[in-house]
Amino acid sequence: MGDRNQTNTGAPRPEILAPAGNAQMLSAAVLSGADAVYLGLTGYNARRSAGNFTPEELGQAVAFCHARGVRVHVTLNTLVFGSELAGLADAVRAVARAGADAVIADDLAVAALVRQIAPGLALHGSTQMTVHTPEGVRQLAAMGYERAILARELSLEEIRAIASASPIEVEVFIHGAMCMAVSGQCMMSAFLGGRSGNRGACAGPCRLPFDAAPTVGGLRPGQPGRACHLSLKDMDLVPYLRQLAEAGVASVKIEGRLRTPEYAAAAVAACRAARAGQPYDEALLRDIFSRSGFTDGYLTGRNDKTMFGVRTEQDAAATRAAAPKARELFRRELSRVPVRLTVSCEGGRVRLSAADRDGHTAEAVSRQDAQPAQRDQGEAIRRALGKTGGTPFLPEEIRLPEEAARLFLPGSEWNELRRTVLDQLLADRSAPAPKEVRPFALPAFSLRPAAGSPKPAARFETADQLLGLPGALRDRLAFWVLPAAEVPRLPEPLRPRTLAELPRVQFGAAEPAARRALAACEGLGLAGVVLNNLAQFRFDTALPRFGGLGLNLTNPLAAEQHRRLGLRGMLAHPETPLAAMRQFAADLPVAALCYGHMPLMLTRACPLKNLRDCAGCDRRGLLRDRKARDFPVRCSAPGGAGVRTVYNPVPLYMGDRLRELPADYAVAAFTLEEPAQVRQILERLLQGQPFDGEFTRGLYYA
Repeated sequence: MGDRNQTNTGAPRPEILAPAGNAQMLSAAVLSGADAVYLGLTGYNARRSAGNFTPEELGQAVAFCHARGVRVHVTLNTLVFGSELAGLADAVRAVARAGADAVIADDLAVAALVRQIAPGLALHGSTQMTVHTPEGVRQLAAMGYERAILARELSLEEIRAIASASPIEVEVFIHGAMCMAVSGQCMMSAFLGGRSGNRGACAGPCRLPFDAAPTVGGLRPGQPGRACHLSLKDMDLVPYLRQLAEAGVASVKIEGRLRTPEYAAAAVAACRAARAGQPYDEALLRDIFSRSGFTDGYLTGRNDKTMFGVRTEQDAAATRAAAPKARELFRRELSRVPVRLTVSCEGGRVRLSAADRDGHTAEAVSRQDAQPAQRDQGEAIRRALGKTGGTPFLPEEIRLPEEAARLFLPGSEWNELRRTVLDQLLADRSAPAPKEVRPFALPAFSLRPAAGSPKPAARFETADQLLGLPGALRDRLAFWVLPAAEVPRLPEPLRPRTLAELPRVQFGAAEPAARRALAACEGLGLAGVVLNNLAQFRFDTALPRFGGLGLNLTNPLAAEQHRRLGLRGMLAHPETPLAAMRQFAADLPVAALCYGHMPLMLTRACPLKNLRDCAGCDRRGLLRDRKARDFPVRCSAPGGAGVRTVYNPVPLYMGDRLRELPADYAVAAFTLEEPAQVRQILERLLQGQPFDGEFTRGLYYA
């Protein structure tokens, strides 16, 4: 872990990492004092609606930042399809040629391309990878990542435990918007509006009104059309910055690439003050953007109704009023690059040299001869040379020999010498420093057949759903998936075709609980285990390993990387169109969902807490949207380690088009259904009949 008081760049810990959605925001973040910025290259990033940067603009941005000692992290953190891999490789080349410092990667295809094309770029694991446990960061380290960006939902104790166990740097979000869903595990925008948040195009449907369905007993509907039970307030952990530093956090990240330059500057200024143990303008930080205040609920373990909030007109009015004050934070550049200035005499002229700590130098010679001074000029010369305000430079030493202090030059001449050497030094620091780009050609991936007859399989939420099937119907399934905790309930004859499934998220005590559940499955004669999180690759098991929904597999290169990690087969992410699914290697067993109420979001915050107390709660509820659609909510476990799932009320169905699935296995996923419904739906699906009711094809034909 190194020195806990410094990052690996030598800057004070924690690094303050600011958003740069466009050139104006980048300038504001840097001039107000950010240590690093993160930005997106046009395409292939999780904020496609931000201004983002072309390859040429990226080079200019990197030069501007590096001249001021600011690191640049480029986001290539979306899921990609096989047809996009060539463009993604070009994006990696552009990032390297621009001389950026790190790539924030989600899809393992990105990591593979970075290692092959530009190994000089640092790899940071995106929060989209759902890393939230000690084993998760250890797995990222084993895969060559230098930093893990942790999930937003962690408590301070959980962050401390992860950081202390991590062989690489950890980064946490400290301020800004919070999605209701755990990052990387949300399909709401994709299935409700066809715009995938996992591909950078989230439409934010969770910010729209969702209230309790009035027919559900025990729930307390809010004012019609006004309740927003899937909208969280922004997080504000700035008051805890020093505690996060003490916990071992290397970088604190400000969310907000879609916001304004004023927002970036206000958040950076607050973080800088908090890091120094100084007071900051809390009112300005709140007014520049909030959703009726902030929450620290996850960090402090207070997962309750106070976490929820919406943006009001009063909030917007406060932002408009606060903008001019925030603008003052970046009107003049913060001086922070240490520079050593040295005066020397050369004949009758004076030479001024400048040098920074990175080995850059510059010098200038006076335009006129210096004259003997009637009195010592040392104080006046130092005062003139120290006027570096409005530049990034901060004089740490001014070397003035005694003979130079006895010479006279007009103040304008000293000012000109100072401006000249600092301009030269800034230009030298701005010079391009591209990373190595190695030759690389994408491997050829053989296409899967466009049509076939995938073997039927199923995933069940409970053992009762499986046990309720007639034996003849069950025998038609190639295999079935069951949560590991449910597997011991199965009679021995059913186990050879059973895959034990591990959870997609496992906060706190849930990770060791998942280990124990897997250990209980050893020796039962199962067909294998389904992994849903990178952390689970580190779990000891003799069972064959398969990839599940949580791994977000959408392209053949990522699939190949997972195969190298030991997977024998995998589920294609349901946001993958059929045309893209065909691009998975034909020799790699692939499954695709053919039925199921999609888990639109996994969330640690509980929307039901806005509607009823936990005491006596049966962990079930319905949220109704503005179109009167009822979204089932299920709570998996009580307490802070539990997660809640919001399901799509309309199921995915491909039973009448199974032959169009370019997969080896067609998996029907049963979650909400009673055993009798499971039987009815499975019979219809196996007979190739149309669905009896409203359904969706999802994004398969996108």
